[in-house]
Amino acid sequence: MRNGLALTELVLIPPDILKNSGSFNMASSSSPITQVSQTQQLPVGLQPHLVARLLLDLRGQRFSVDRETIMNLPESVLLCLFPNGLVLSRNSAVLDAIDDNEEEEIYGVDFDPQCFHYVLEYFKKAGEQFYGISDQTASPFNAQQQWIDAQGDPLMVQQNPLLSKQAIIVLREELEYFAIPPPSESTTTDKNGIANERLLDLKRQCGQKLLDKRNIFTALQRNVNKENNMAEQHLIDMLCVSGFNRDDVWGYRAVEPNRCCLSSIALVQLKTGIVHEASTESNPTGVTVDQTQMTTAQKLLLFWRKPARKCWWDGIEVDLGTSEAPRVVKLWARRVWTLELSLI
Repeated sequence: MRNGLALTELVLIPPDILKNSGSFNMASSSSPITQVSQTQQLPVGLQPHLVARLLLDLRGQRFSVDRETIMNLPESVLLCLFPNGLVLSRNSAVLDAIDDNEEEEIYGVDFDPQCFHYVLEYFKKAGEQFYGISDQTASPFNAQQQWIDAQGDPLMVQQNPLLSKQAIIVLREELEYFAIPPPSESTTTDKNGIANERLLDLKRQCGQKLLDKRNIFTALQRNVNKENNMAEQHLIDMLCVSGFNRDDVWGYRAVEPNRCCLSSIALVQLKTGIVHEASTESNPTGVTVDQTQMTTAQKLLLFWRKPARKCWWDGIEVDLGTSEAPRVVKLWARRVWTLELSLI
């Protein structure tokens, strides 16, 4: 348990278990975002009110985000945004003071603003595609609601929330790298361990080389081939069956400022096996469900509100020179993957 959010070691599920086992029970971890219970008995004037919007300052870039959008974000992202937690309610006296000063509280957040924008835009578009832009718009959600009503089972949605929610797989990577300069390089540190400019430049060039390696599964597949780790192969297979492709690239990838570290994230809609076709007399909703794919998708509910983490070391070489004058530098990379399922 870290800062109120459970990060468990990644559970790898063999294909035979995925195919034959039943549904997982869903358990939620405590969230880094806290709301004060409305049932608490508080003095008059100190009753809690939910904050409608938050003003965030991400490394100098401002975002005004409503409460519902914040609550729908992946928990692994929320932990990065608010490592010490965030209370989304204030008492009446505090709100009156804010109104009097006409100043909105700004939350400073050490998080990549472009990555945050990527996540917000993806979740917004996914929600619009599933729910429609307005209540009158035909949408997959409306069709699936009609299909659920036609089944005559009021407990169906409770047993399987994938029928009424848009599911998004969230895969993040934190890559910390350590460069081993060639002996011939005049790279060094002073007596206090501070790197000279040539060593700093070498590290920056290594970061740019790693930035260009955008394929998601290349590093993990390399580890599978080297260690013959079938559990990691099952992880790749599971993700590719559930929505990823083997040649997919990271949706967003960047070098962290002033650090030998890269942050990457990929978002993909979970394949649930729900297909929308033209309505017919026998199937007026046009909805069909591939139960085999749905059973596989339900296994990902294990990671709903419970991010799982996997860490491994990777040794690689990068060439910072040219074809005529190669300059090969060895790197040790510590990769941490975080896998999570979000429902919106």
